[in-house]
Amino acid sequence: MSLLTNVMDHALDDGYAEAAARKSEAGVRGLPRTLRAKLGLAAGLVLAAVVVTVGAAQARISAPTLAKEREELISRIEHGTADADAVQKRVDKLRDDVGAIQREALRKHGGDKAELLALLAGSTQVTGPGVKLVVDDAKSAQSSGGGPRESSGFSDTGRLRDRDLQRVVNGLWASGAEAVSVNGQRLTSLSAIRAAGEAILVDNKPLVPPYTVLAVGDGHKLVTAFQDSADGQYLHVLQKNYGIRTKISAENGVTLPPAPSLIVRTAQPKAGAQGGTDTGKGTS
Repeated sequence: MSLLTNVMDHALDDGYAEAAARKSEAGVRGLPRTLRAKLGLAAGLVLAAVVVTVGAAQARISAPTLAKEREELISRIEHGTADADAVQKRVDKLRDDVGAIQREALRKHGGDKAELLALLAGSTQVTGPGVKLVVDDAKSAQSSGGGPRESSGFSDTGRLRDRDLQRVVNGLWASGAEAVSVNGQRLTSLSAIRAAGEAILVDNKPLVPPYTVLAVGDGHKLVTAFQDSADGQYLHVLQKNYGIRTKISAENGVTLPPAPSLIVRTAQPKAGAQGGTDTGKGTS
């Protein structure tokens, strides 16, 4: 009887009953999870839409203010540029006036050597046969530091350096040039060719490539003498090994402007200064 009673009470095995219960519970709880996920996604989309809308509204509101500030900045830049150009023109005029006064003083006090002194001092315009030498950076020149003639370990940039231009100018002087200019800047005994960053300065005026060097003298002889000189060979090496572009030609007539201004300083003995006397005796 107990066996029959157990069969009647447990018609379905306990394991099947538990599995059916779990499946039923999972089905009941699965629906709310899906709904929660959908509701969360919808809430996120709504929040994103709100943020985008608010941002667009703020940008639309601030756009006129930004445009006004930009116009004011552009206006200030234009006015500043105009003022700088006006000051530069005034400086150029004053420099020309000073140069004219200096040239007149040189002509007046130079006597029979005034023309020669003016030529040597670079205070007067010079016209005559000569040489035109154009030097330019390599086609693949890069605007970065270092160079082929530096020992700092940087790679070659293909750019002409201030010391390269110095050698070119000195080579022309040594080859017999009577007067030299670079990009319209007349060189004198007081001129300096220097570098500021990657720019080459001639008498503190920045120049941009290509660099046109004009020299007055016997054109054909000057070309031959320069190309055969050590400085001419140096320029040839730059052209061959580093891509520096050069072109030299003899010209029937070149015109060099006068130097912008000449400032000559002379030393004067100080009043009451006492100098030592050289007795010719040495010390050991």
